Amino acid sequence: MLPIRQRLFFLPLCCCLTAGVWPLRAFAADQPQWGEAWSRNMVSTERGLPEAFDPKSGKNIKWTAKLGTQAHSTPIVAGGRIYIGTNNGEPRDPKHQGDRGVFMCFDEKTGHLLWQLVVPKRDEDAFMDWPNMGMSSTATVEDERVYLVDNRGAVLCLDAHGLANGNDGPFRDESAYMTPPSTAGSPPRQVIGAETRPEVLHPPADGRLLQPGPLDADILWKFDLVAEAGIWPHDAAHSSILIHGDYLYLNTANGVDNTHKRIRAPDAPSLIVLDKRTGRLVARDDEHIAPNVFHNTWASPSLGEVQGRPLIFFCGGNGVVYAFEPVRRSSRGNEAHSSKSDSRRPQAKVDQSLLTSAATSADEVLKLGKVFQFDFDPTAPKTDVHKYSTNRRESPSSIYGMPVFRQNRLYVAGGGDLWWGKNEAWLKCIDVMALTRRDGHLLPSDGRGPGGEGLVWSYPLEKHVMATPAAEDDLVFMADCGRTFHCVNANTGQRHWTHEIKGEAWASPYVADGKVYLGTRSGSFYVFAASREKKVLAELELGNPISATATAANGVLYVATMTDLYAVQKQSE
Repeated sequence: MLPIRQRLFFLPLCCCLTAGVWPLRAFAADQPQWGEAWSRNMVSTERGLPEAFDPKSGKNIKWTAKLGTQAHSTPIVAGGRIYIGTNNGEPRDPKHQGDRGVFMCFDEKTGHLLWQLVVPKRDEDAFMDWPNMGMSSTATVEDERVYLVDNRGAVLCLDAHGLANGNDGPFRDESAYMTPPSTAGSPPRQVIGAETRPEVLHPPADGRLLQPGPLDADILWKFDLVAEAGIWPHDAAHSSILIHGDYLYLNTANGVDNTHKRIRAPDAPSLIVLDKRTGRLVARDDEHIAPNVFHNTWASPSLGEVQGRPLIFFCGGNGVVYAFEPVRRSSRGNEAHSSKSDSRRPQAKVDQSLLTSAATSADEVLKLGKVFQFDFDPTAPKTDVHKYSTNRRESPSSIYGMPVFRQNRLYVAGGGDLWWGKNEAWLKCIDVMALTRRDGHLLPSDGRGPGGEGLVWSYPLEKHVMATPAAEDDLVFMADCGRTFHCVNANTGQRHWTHEIKGEAWASPYVADGKVYLGTRSGSFYVFAASREKKVLAELELGNPISATATAANGVLYVATMTDLYAVQKQSE
């Protein structure tokens, strides 16, 4: 992004906050992170968006770009570029063949591919990097830097220009990182219960490396969550990085092994903080979440200000919602501070090859200070949680979507795991003011004091939930895997209306221009009026499943199916 055209992304919020607290910048109408900055609310201030489009006839289609065969990440728009993850089902470069994680950068005006990041799959165990899943994390962009968690569980800082303008940054080993090991091409091992462990990517034994070109990504720095934070990857990394000041906040995707009944990394963090300039590990949570993670840690953090106090909100894989103090930089220099610290480094495997992070140092790792916790499902099992795997009647709850902060409340959706847990799911409203106590006194572990502090209301969903809520005016919109779309009163939790949809909703509803946009796994795409009266404006069939949330930026709506990215813009009559 060009500094001369920058301004704070979400102007109404910035008017009441200091610039030093909220530094994420972008073009006036860019969408540089998933959801509203920094609340993660699935809303946009864009106007003039169409309520219908048709790829076959070209109606309201500005351009179409081919992706791979699976695309689970949401498109991000910043600095004249579109960023989205996919797989290598439709190779764009003959040197990259076979199953790979791919992250594409397109020109915003034309849909032309500018560059791509191509990363070999983990082949130690299929459950560590599920075949053909591609790169499912959603990027976050600030200035000319693109922050992403790749399919191998590495946090990457990428140059927005790719390698076309040279190889920048301390990381210079793009050639080695894009070259698959000699075992690539063979089916990944998936022996249930086998003692396989995640391995560091090593170049092939013959030493032959792929040579990067101008179509490849430029990695500025890399932090390996497996080797340097000690996590155990499961299925796929799914994270949307939150930027606050000089720091990156992200969920680690630490999860179960291939038995779905064991946590192999019980001491690994669930939430970490990195220095955005170097990738150095600065802080981690100290809540011992991992042993009770039912499946994985897939919910990304959000941020809000409560009585002038910024807080990081995070949903753990144990079904608990947390609030943490953000890391602060000392006025005495570059030293970071938190309310807790630990001079012990996490047990990390330090690889001596060229592929290790240049940011690893002996500096202390801080422990994030907890402000409160709120048990999303207080009646669920709390011990020996993995014995409930595959139990559709009783199990712990999982939270996949992000906690949405709005007007001192959190809107959170969660419930039984889609693949391994009970069917029950809820949309809940949490009173942050009631839980945030300056004296440091914590409420009981379920987050509800004698007066019922914490829970404002609870609304039952149809069945399982993957999405993040969208709150607009006094309404909250939610879609679930029970094939139901919900419009709920934000103040009372009372239902205004529901609508039966075709297919499960993995994507989140997205409110923009008085409309709610929603895609489903059946390939159906809906447009509703964002009102307390049900109005279905359009129901489209796009022919391929949809996992990605729609995105609006600069007068254009971006809709990604598994195979195609559509730039949708209202055409003049």
